[in-house]
Amino acid sequence: MSQQCALAAQEANHTLDCIKSSMASRAREVILPLCWALGTPHPESCIQLWSPQHGKDMELLEWVQRRATKMIRGLEHLCCEERLRELGLFSLEKRGLRGDLIAAFQYLKGAYRKDGDRIFSRACSDRTRGNGFNLKEGKFRLAIQKKYFALRVVKLLHRLPREVVDASSPERFKARLDGALRNLVWLKMSPAHCRGGRIR
Repeated sequence: MSQQCALAAQEANHTLDCIKSSMASRAREVILPLCWALGTPHPESCIQLWSPQHGKDMELLEWVQRRATKMIRGLEHLCCEERLRELGLFSLEKRGLRGDLIAAFQYLKGAYRKDGDRIFSRACSDRTRGNGFNLKEGKFRLAIQKKYFALRVVKLLHRLPREVVDASSPERFKARLDGALRNLVWLKMSPAHCRGGRIR
């Protein structure tokens, strides 16, 4: 996974180099769409399958996004968290969480519901707690197993507000999930990679 992270970061940095050398303008309306369309697909493509296993891997990928947002004129003096807030963007870590939860929703309630029965284990008890998801939190023998999609996402699902998981469609789920992620206080996040700040 570390090799995949390094490769994704390398490809994204090459793309940012091309954008920086070929575009004279550093205006937000020019740089942001280019970086979003050409740069972010590298570190985010199929990330549910190769989710970063170590902090250094996530740091490497987050650095790509920090570099992209710092290219925008007028934001250079802001720390990474403030730049993301100004642009209305999530950190790569939060977008990874968002992708995990959307995929899990599809498996449990959406188009891939039949596959979800093979991926997730239902709790034997009919009693539910929290938001109503009745999933069993799997046990693992090796520390790396807790990073597996079906294991890492269950705890996140249980902590979502009920109004999010009760969404009637994937589109409504995404909209409500974005609101929950913007006010993320129910999940401990890793330290933000800017001076004196933390992602909240």
